[in-house]
Amino acid sequence: MKRLPRFPGFPGAAQRAQRTHFHALARAILFQQLHWKAATTIHDRVVALTPGAGFPSAKELLALDSSALRSAGVSSNKERALRDLARRVASGELDLARVSRKPDEHVIAALTEVHGIGEWSAQMFLLFRLGRLDVMPCTDLGIQEGLRRLDGLRDRPKPKQVLARSDAWRPLRSVASWYLYRLTDEG
Repeated sequence: MKRLPRFPGFPGAAQRAQRTHFHALARAILFQQLHWKAATTIHDRVVALTPGAGFPSAKELLALDSSALRSAGVSSNKERALRDLARRVASGELDLARVSRKPDEHVIAALTEVHGIGEWSAQMFLLFRLGRLDVMPCTDLGIQEGLRRLDGLRDRPKPKQVLARSDAWRPLRSVASWYLYRLTDEG
């Protein structure tokens, strides 16, 4: 901790720039398994499909036809995920306005019901959007590599080992996560 930058807190400026929880989750879906530059291009094309400078609302996204999304570069699987998210938000089944008041486990359970949002994505939402302080994404390779470096291990620890090791950092495992990511960034 002495040689790394000071923990900046969550959420950061980039996450605050996403005006809504819906936008943050839709952006996460769009960016999954894509290079940052390509995902940014697709995201910006989706923004341009509706009036205004912001990302489409859930209802606006549902009103877009598949050909428009396809022309923006959205794959059929990502479209399915975006539409599932939008449908759940528009219907009130997924109440993102109240999600920040729910326990972490409830947030993860609610978000992972959406096609295309897994536990890791839900944990990233908790960390970087809601600013929760006790999240340890144990399946994340960056976290595993950071812990390998921190503890001087030969091999990356398995998720169960990461969780066991992270007990010492409760209730600030998110802070530990941030530092483990920084250790990985050191190359």
